[in-house]
Amino acid sequence: MTNSFQTQVTPGASPAPRPDAAARHGVVGMPQLDYTAGLAKEMEPLYERVKTVIPPVEWPFFAPYIKAINTLKKQRGAVILAHNYMTPEIFHCVADFKGDSLQLAREAARSDADIIVQAGVHFMAETAKLLNPDKTVLIPDSNAGCSLAESITAQDVRDLRRKYPGVPVVTYVNTSAGVKAECDICCTSSNAVQVVESLGAPRVLLVPDRFLAANVNNQTNVEVIPYEPGRCEVHEQFTAGELDDYREMHPGLKIIAHPECTPEVLKAADFAGSTSGMINWVQDNRPEKVMMVTECSMSDNVAVENPDVEFIRPCNLCPYMKMISLKNILDSLVYMKEEVTIDPAVAAPAREAVERMIRLNG
Repeated sequence: MTNSFQTQVTPGASPAPRPDAAARHGVVGMPQLDYTAGLAKEMEPLYERVKTVIPPVEWPFFAPYIKAINTLKKQRGAVILAHNYMTPEIFHCVADFKGDSLQLAREAARSDADIIVQAGVHFMAETAKLLNPDKTVLIPDSNAGCSLAESITAQDVRDLRRKYPGVPVVTYVNTSAGVKAECDICCTSSNAVQVVESLGAPRVLLVPDRFLAANVNNQTNVEVIPYEPGRCEVHEQFTAGELDDYREMHPGLKIIAHPECTPEVLKAADFAGSTSGMINWVQDNRPEKVMMVTECSMSDNVAVENPDVEFIRPCNLCPYMKMISLKNILDSLVYMKEEVTIDPAVAAPAREAVERMIRLNG
């Protein structure tokens, strides 16, 4: 699949030249990244926390980057937003704010930092920029896109409006700013039912994830019209038969699934919810064994906080999330790259769609 983010930040956008952020904030020297005995001693408490999910052979490579990032972000007045799908060394060791798309959107709106580094994919960084138009928003790798976000364009939404005149359009946050600008309100997997019902309409278009739309349709009396091409390449891989096989291999296993999976998978699961909902379910229920039917790294991150729970890991990785690393997070802070910019004509209506969602959730 061709990643459009490399050459175009968002439909209609005119990306600022890369030196702009560096000119405003300055470039600093790359810190030393040696793993010394002193650093090993200093970082012992942090490694003790994550040692169950980060092998000891990897820690000497991670530790110098973690130390450098945590030092430099304070000097820069920067914060790091990390999605639940980030790897543990990012999620637990350098992130200031962690969570699902809705949680990160709220933190972005509340942030008083001068610089926001988005440890996640591109649409998340755009959302942070929409809510902080006067701040510098960086994404460590601008190629960190999203198969779901790339499945729909602003023109596709305009075509849907012509096909379904008068029907409100809800867009999942997993979309570009250009798509958000064409819609009435945004949603996340955690609040999609609430958003759909808030519109007071008998029919609603929910784009782009066809499976999220189908699952919302099963939970409301509102007719939810899907956008058929849209799906997540990670979550669509799971099948109900696969879940049955895991139950047979692991008696007593509890299975919790993300709403981007098929309705058949959700029906076969013990619980379905957003990434934050899944985390809360584990913490509230403390199952002996659990399988999280979502991106693989999330199980590692939740396992750190729940050492008494055994996690069975079906390892479906998001290739885009894995483009974000400690190395390119440090590069972002040293060289002030990659800066996220959005055409003001696109940003204004897109921002309103996101803010409507945030106001609805209080």
